[in-house]
Amino acid sequence: MENFIYDTPTRVYFGKGQEKKVGEIIAEYGPKKVLIHYGGGSAVRSGLIGLVEECLKAQGIAYVLLGGVQPNPEIKMVRRGIQLCLDEGVDFILAVGGGSVMDSAKAIANGAANPDVDVWDFNMGKAQPKKTLPKGCILMLAAAGSEMSNSCVITDEEQGEKRGYGSPMNRMNFAIENPELTYTVDAYQTACGAVDIAMHTMERYFCPGEDTYLTDALAEAVMKCTIKAGADCIKNPTDYAARANMMWASSLAHNGLTQCGRQFQLVVHQLEHELSGMDPKIAHGAGLAALWCSWARYVYQANIQRFLQWSNHVWNVDVDYEHPEKTILKAIDLQEEYYRAIGMPTSLRELGVGEESLEMLSDRCSRGKTRTLIGYKPLAYEDILAIYRMAL
Repeated sequence: MENFIYDTPTRVYFGKGQEKKVGEIIAEYGPKKVLIHYGGGSAVRSGLIGLVEECLKAQGIAYVLLGGVQPNPEIKMVRRGIQLCLDEGVDFILAVGGGSVMDSAKAIANGAANPDVDVWDFNMGKAQPKKTLPKGCILMLAAAGSEMSNSCVITDEEQGEKRGYGSPMNRMNFAIENPELTYTVDAYQTACGAVDIAMHTMERYFCPGEDTYLTDALAEAVMKCTIKAGADCIKNPTDYAARANMMWASSLAHNGLTQCGRQFQLVVHQLEHELSGMDPKIAHGAGLAALWCSWARYVYQANIQRFLQWSNHVWNVDVDYEHPEKTILKAIDLQEEYYRAIGMPTSLRELGVGEESLEMLSDRCSRGKTRTLIGYKPLAYEDILAIYRMAL
């Protein structure tokens, strides 16, 4: 087991009606003015933004609104939010929505607190935020896990680049999680969320590390829970138990718990970021589903025992010790069948990506053939290109 530091400073308010406490919760931070940051019309139509406004008014807290965050949140929205905060004297950010809104809010909080630095430099690895504004969120979509993660992923649509970075400054001070707020999420976005949640832990599970029995058991439980909860949510969108388990899995899958004692790099996420960076209409979860099984088939021989454990513990495939590869390939097939069953793509062509884009994607993912993705099998440019081709 590797040495690790585990720190989850985000306070979670979980369950029915918790969003009604938002005014009282924010008041504890003594803000002068709050930026309410949200995405499309659903947060308004549902009455949630109105509720937030009333809760802040009841506490005598001033606020400004900034909506319009798109999937794969854009740097131009972040810059707009930073300027609004500076002009209005905002000193607290509240994100109302899913991962895109939360990541946009994180970037705004970091940019407004460090106005002397170009906020895009954080995502490009040229700088790290030294301070940030306090921030919280009301979760409306179980998927990205941004409510408890230290990551922030932003897209520069003009350049076709999607970049993320980790920092303690990216942690939310609090997260309000009411599963009922996800009842209206459609089947496709629910499925995308299930893929992303499980993938956050699957990626950690297949990073180098040994003798992590407890971490493995937690990771396997999160994966199995998400497989069941995702399917149950699609079958019955108002199944509270399914929505609740999926929402809590979202938080646990990406808050660092399922990587303790293991090395960490989200390899398939890096492959996918190039897809949705190239075409923001590609949903992140759908891109992950289209890529993961090809990645697994390409790398599994680098650690047969790890993939055997996953095959048996997650997919209940009996281990054929004489032909272990058959066991692993059967489990990967089951993963692929699950993706199809919940309406997710299992190839790049289903996302409109063709052969003509693969070399460009590989070049960007390898940073001009200068970066190798680290894992059981290190992936340089040619390996990345091979995986993209397998996934067509």
